[in-house]
Amino acid sequence: MGENTLYYGNNLDVLRQDIRDESVDLIYLDPPFNSQAAYNILFRSPTGEQSQAQIEAFEDTWHWTDEAEKAFDEVMMCGNTDAAEMLRAMRSFLKENDMMAYLAMMAPRLVELHRVLKFTGSIYLHCDPTPSHYLKILMDAVFGAENFLNEIIWQKIRSSKGQTKGFGNVHDTILVFSKTRGAFFQRQYVPLSEARLKQHYSLVEPETNRQYMLDNFTQAGQGPPRQFGDQVIAPPAGKHWIWSQEKIDQAFPEGRIVFTSKDMVRVKRYLDESRGNPIEDIWTDISPLNSQAVERLGYPTQKPEALLDRIIQASSNEGDIVLDPFCGCGTTIHAAQKLRRQWIGIDITHLAISLIEKRLNDAFPGITYEVRGTPKDLSGARALAAADKYQFQWWAVSLVNAVPYGGKKKGADTGIDGHIYFKPDGKTTEKATVSVKGGENVGVAMIRDLAHVVDRERAKIGVFITLAEPTRAMQTEAVKTGFYESPFSGKFPKIQILTIEELFADKKPQIPLIDATSFKKAKREDTAKQGKLF
Repeated sequence: MGENTLYYGNNLDVLRQDIRDESVDLIYLDPPFNSQAAYNILFRSPTGEQSQAQIEAFEDTWHWTDEAEKAFDEVMMCGNTDAAEMLRAMRSFLKENDMMAYLAMMAPRLVELHRVLKFTGSIYLHCDPTPSHYLKILMDAVFGAENFLNEIIWQKIRSSKGQTKGFGNVHDTILVFSKTRGAFFQRQYVPLSEARLKQHYSLVEPETNRQYMLDNFTQAGQGPPRQFGDQVIAPPAGKHWIWSQEKIDQAFPEGRIVFTSKDMVRVKRYLDESRGNPIEDIWTDISPLNSQAVERLGYPTQKPEALLDRIIQASSNEGDIVLDPFCGCGTTIHAAQKLRRQWIGIDITHLAISLIEKRLNDAFPGITYEVRGTPKDLSGARALAAADKYQFQWWAVSLVNAVPYGGKKKGADTGIDGHIYFKPDGKTTEKATVSVKGGENVGVAMIRDLAHVVDRERAKIGVFITLAEPTRAMQTEAVKTGFYESPFSGKFPKIQILTIEELFADKKPQIPLIDATSFKKAKREDTAKQGKLF
């Protein structure tokens, strides 16, 4: 296992093959919610064109198939009797429906996540109300009901769309479990409101000019009398003094304990010592990402960094390892890096992995990390092309920093796999069209087709990326198409052929003043000086 590592692949396989037992301090996962939606990543061109290319990042729809049956059988054989019995009981109740398929997918992953979590570690599972009750029961079985810590309610939107029945759904659920009762936790606080300051800290100590409040000195539960100076005072019936005798003996001479009447004891709470209001399990202070949010990158399920900041600070220390097995656009990874944690991210699409790489490189210039599972040589590229041509196309497009294109996976082939946007004069946006071929046989007709697409799309340049070696006839046909001439940058071949081998050698398309990226650029982080985050 390598820390600060991105893995492309099935997270169940990566967990089993690459992540050691009890090696992770904190797990956050935001898996697909079985909401019957196919999530599309939207890319808007720099020219503001109304038409938008859509890439289907993942399909959030589950059905009972052979894969679901296989996942169910794996849990029956995993050795975790509680998890197996619970999943079997759920199947008896739900039968072989879509929700059961989702739970069968999640169960073996939760078993593996339990294995890799340290005894002092915690797991935060982010979901919506549709599967949350089933997931909590499943997590009770895997992690132990006694290790349930919290059900956090996060208000994800401020107001719901009009619904014909029921109250508006505006929240997500985050289920928090620990590996053991000895899990690390650091309480988090938010600043006091102006109203609370005026209401509670209205007293001023004349000697020091410090604002303070007088707080209760008892809690429920019978306790013994304590000595306050030369007095021994019993607490009210059914109460106990909140401090030990040792702490009272230290604080009493300092004037921190005040008698408001003969037997009424209060404690001074100074404003300058207050850490703020402790955060409870309903979170309404972290806004969702709207369309204008600075940190929004264009990924459909992106969560705000503040949400992950809070979770990471509450349940890990600097240097600890944070794991996100469904890392999507990388918000967990970004937050962990910013807060000086080590991290591991896993995703099943090259689109997500390439986005995270760009995000990290933009936000943390000079960052070092490892990417595993992506092709590193021609044999790896051939294996990916044979396994999944769409993943191969997205990976190849990322090598030239192009905006992916292609619509639905099963849509008609438009001859376009990506666009590279550029500004030859520094102002006017033009584009180059990218076509990717992962087959073993390529020919001159493909170059003619690309030239036609370039003209049809009113592009200036066509980039043909091929896994196989191009023929001499292809090279000749590309030369015959002529040049795109920029008055500012000179001539550039109109059709350019690049092999995967050449891209591995860091050869790039010949394009003037490239000025576009697949997603919005992440804000550069100043990690030299981190302010205190509540």
